Amino acid sequence: MKKIALLGFLLAVLVAAGRAQESRQDVSLSGIGLIEPFRASQTDVQVSANSALGAMASYRFMLTPSIALEANYGITYQNKIHYVISNTNNYLVSTRTQEMSGALVKSFVFKKWNPFVEGGPAAFIFLPIRNTGTTSLDVRRQTTVGAVYGAGFAYELSPSFDLRGEYRGMITPVPTFNYTSLKTNKWYNIYEPTIGVAYHF
Repeated sequence: MKKIALLGFLLAVLVAAGRAQESRQDVSLSGIGLIEPFRASQTDVQVSANSALGAMASYRFMLTPSIALEANYGITYQNKIHYVISNTNNYLVSTRTQEMSGALVKSFVFKKWNPFVEGGPAAFIFLPIRNTGTTSLDVRRQTTVGAVYGAGFAYELSPSFDLRGEYRGMITPVPTFNYTSLKTNKWYNIYEPTIGVAYHF
């Protein structure tokens, strides 16, 4: 009986060690830039914005050696979105943008370089900041549903760490902050360059 228990224990240790060597999971922390393009609409509303900086945390689980599922949470510090209505009325909204997304990731291995592509659904929260940069008190937090896509590379620094760089795109309706006057009936394709470090375990 003791031999069977010892054998079972050794098998469990070997399986755990094998899984650890496979490095089927990783977490990463990245710095991001958020660049929102100019948008003109059929509702006489024009939208522009300055860029923002932020951070993103990601978790990947490898389904196969080249296919993974990824979950992301990102947040920016602050940027201003500028609305011009009928070329006369100006609205500025200081904004903090949050992203919660999931993606399917396809990787390719070339020695220490691992290019990848990804895409999946996302939710975005546009949160107005009540400071001197916001000129309308009628704006409120808005959550939109969209998608993310991207392509990038991972460079193996060691068996446990990668340097990861990526171009990401965020597709979402142009935010109105639940204020009818700011409605554009347009979509954003937000550019999001990303660079960070991943840890495999």
